[in-house]
Amino acid sequence: MRTNYLKKLSALAIALSIMGVAGVAQAADKEVNIAYQTVVEPSKVAQADGEYEKASGWKINWKKFESGGDVITAVASGDIQIGYVGSSPLAAAASRELPIETIFVAAEIGQAEALVVRNGSGISKAQDLVGKKIAVPFVSTTHYSLLAALKHWKIDPKSVTILNLRPTEIAAAWQRGDIDAAYVWDPALGKAKESGKVLTDSSEVAKWGAPTFDAWIVRKDFAQKNPDFVTAFVRITGKAYAEYRKNGKTWTADSAQADKIARLTGANKADVPDLLKGSLFPTLEEQASGRLLAGGTAKAIDDTSKFLKEQKKADKVLADYRPFVNTQFVKQAVQ
Repeated sequence: MRTNYLKKLSALAIALSIMGVAGVAQAADKEVNIAYQTVVEPSKVAQADGEYEKASGWKINWKKFESGGDVITAVASGDIQIGYVGSSPLAAAASRELPIETIFVAAEIGQAEALVVRNGSGISKAQDLVGKKIAVPFVSTTHYSLLAALKHWKIDPKSVTILNLRPTEIAAAWQRGDIDAAYVWDPALGKAKESGKVLTDSSEVAKWGAPTFDAWIVRKDFAQKNPDFVTAFVRITGKAYAEYRKNGKTWTADSAQADKIARLTGANKADVPDLLKGSLFPTLEEQASGRLLAGGTAKAIDDTSKFLKEQKKADKVLADYRPFVNTQFVKQAVQ
């Protein structure tokens, strides 16, 4: 009897083992391309630790991009299923009615993005920008903030030379002395600060009525077919943000978290703690509140689209941007 029992137990173990291998193989068959940027934010730690893969069982191909405009192009083509973008490229994409949804407000941008003017450029105040060369990635949050700042200062954008450069190109142009100013984020921002000074930043521009934010977006077709993965993605991102909000003081320059973020973004490890302080990172509960994803995000996209249309950077403004925001995954992740 004992022999028969052991044989049955062994057979069951083998069967369970085969089922387990099959389950792993099935999960491994699931693959997704996710676009991230060099923005310093808490979920880079979860990315470095493979937390997204562990939670979902999927194979994730992380693709680094330099600007939200490039991410939107890749998402539109179908090469990328989930991407990190700023509010300006998001608004431009929604106005073009691309098949995307906002699933997570990644950051409310403050000092993490700034307009830096070169030492010796002769620029000491806003009006000195007239006739100067300013570099910025077009259709980015910094592009939006730059145009909003010029409007606030009553400076005609045509009176300055605005150059469309990616962050790495901005860093190189700054090094060569080809530009007088740049509105950008790190690591290019940090390099510019070494031989320049901040004229304004996005926290100040927000007070002037033009706030900006970063967000995670997803292709609608992918989200509809794979809701469990999207929920897992949102849950892990929210967990990373909650960890930073709770224990951010321990994320010092010599911490493991700073090292992981620096390796993924190219930022100086010593700068990571201050760069994290440059934005507000909303928790899952805040995402689901009426102020953010469940309420204010669609209006923010609408306001941004209207400004872009006014500045002739968008062809049209839609009557309703709510279809481009999906709170389903945040609400499920909170449970």
